[in-house]
Amino acid sequence: MELRRPRGTQDILPKDALKWNYIEGLFKKVCKNFSYGEMRTPAFEYTELFKRGVGDTTDIVQKEMFTFDTKSNESITLKPEGTAPVVRSFIENKVYADVQPTKIFYITPCFRYERPQAGRLRAFHQFGIEVFGSDSPAIDAEVIALAMDFFDRLGLTDKLELRINSVGNINSRKNYNSILKDFLSKDLEKLCKTCQERYEKNPMRILDCKIESCNQITKNAPLMLNHLDEESRTHFESLKENLDSLNIKYTVDPLIVRGLDYYTKTAFEIVSKDIGSQSTVCGGGRYDGLINELGGPDISGVGFGLGIERLLLTLESLNLSPWQKDGLDVFIATLGEKASLEATKILHILRKNDISCDKDYLERSIKAQFKLANKRNSRFTIVIGENEIIENKVILKDMKNSTQTEIGIQNIVDEVIRLSSAK
Repeated sequence: MELRRPRGTQDILPKDALKWNYIEGLFKKVCKNFSYGEMRTPAFEYTELFKRGVGDTTDIVQKEMFTFDTKSNESITLKPEGTAPVVRSFIENKVYADVQPTKIFYITPCFRYERPQAGRLRAFHQFGIEVFGSDSPAIDAEVIALAMDFFDRLGLTDKLELRINSVGNINSRKNYNSILKDFLSKDLEKLCKTCQERYEKNPMRILDCKIESCNQITKNAPLMLNHLDEESRTHFESLKENLDSLNIKYTVDPLIVRGLDYYTKTAFEIVSKDIGSQSTVCGGGRYDGLINELGGPDISGVGFGLGIERLLLTLESLNLSPWQKDGLDVFIATLGEKASLEATKILHILRKNDISCDKDYLERSIKAQFKLANKRNSRFTIVIGENEIIENKVILKDMKNSTQTEIGIQNIVDEVIRLSSAK
């Protein structure tokens, strides 16, 4: 059998890691500006967490989870999304006893068994943020503002559309579910098997079905937005006022229900039309009952999840590359064995001073070494031969303007730092 990566996964090669490191670093910077702290949770959790947290009527739980039994017969699931594990950790570690609200961000691998396609993999990665302990619509607006600030720094703001909706509080949902069930009852047998199951457990999820025959049945269904109670309506109007005050443009989309059972009140999606059918780049909302449902106190929550692979695909489709081309600070070209040994000593000194550098290890000609320096996008090239060792100096060439100077070996670090800062 030929050894290859499993279907629905990808290798992140060094040439691609530059992009990943850039956007991960940028996300961390934005989160720091908004006063969010990082949380890391295990790659797998007990299966019950996702059944209770994500919802057993969702496609994730019903069709997409990687679940297995351990040798001690415990059911374990690879993390399919980031929110439920963060909530579990928040409860288990009694973070709720600290001063609230709690603001958290995470960068995590996730796993879902589904048909691989553009922007959708079985092993993928998510950015996410969660805020616990505030009912204020202002914090909903802050969560959205953080996402939009991140996209703005990537040059994406004008390429994306923010869509918002309210899916109501528990009372609104209860009343609306009765209205929706009455509407759907006459076509119940025409719905797909999954939606027939959702009819009793969570009829609003039927609106999120991707099967066209179900879409035809629900296209004229009553909308949650028209059946909000006073609390939910006031919350939604305040959210819009907060977004207006931040000059964040949005479209009210009454069809947004999101794919997870735990959402209440605010639901939002940030959408790009440039990566085919999988157009949602970021999605999230409020989930006021989730912490209590998972055994914690009655504390509210709000957040979003953002697929890194899908984001990179969006940037690629728009020909955006905000990261700088990777390269070395210094490449050392050598002539002879003594020069090669001296280069090894210089490399060690440069690296201890946080200067990225390398040399040739295949005994190439000096011409080939300069070509290699160009290929490695080196800022400077140092040339060392027998004469340079005797005279205790080297030739330092600026690869941008092709100028070169002679410097003492003992001055290499200071000169590289000086010239780099001067440019």
